[in-house]
Amino acid sequence: MKSLLLAAVLAVSAASPALSADPILGKWRAPGGGIVEVTSCGGNYCATVITGQHKGKSVGRMSGSEGNYTGEVTDPRDDRTYSGSASVSATQLELTGCALKVFCKTQVWVRI
Repeated sequence: MKSLLLAAVLAVSAASPALSADPILGKWRAPGGGIVEVTSCGGNYCATVITGQHKGKSVGRMSGSEGNYTGEVTDPRDDRTYSGSASVSATQLELTGCALKVFCKTQVWVRI
C-alpha cells in the first residue's frame, strides 16, 4: 500500500510542472504559416517569429494568466504596434490587435 501511495505522489509531483505551465507558452502556427514561439520574459510573455519570412521578429508582449492576456501585438510586415489581447484554449490562441480601440483584427493561431 505504501509503495502504491508513493508511486501516486511521485506521478503527481512529476506532472505538476507541466500542469502549472501557463497555457500561452509554446509554439503556435500563425495564419501565414510562420511559427511563433511564446516564452516567459521578465514577468510577461514574449512572442517571437521562429520560422518564415519574418524570422527573429518580436510580434508581441503580454501579461495575464489562465488563458486571458493583454498587452501589445506587432505586425511583422510593417512593424506597427497595436493594443492587443489573447485568449487560449487547448489548441488555439485567438489574438486580437486594435488601433484606437475601434479598428480591430483577430487571428487564430494553432498550437503545434
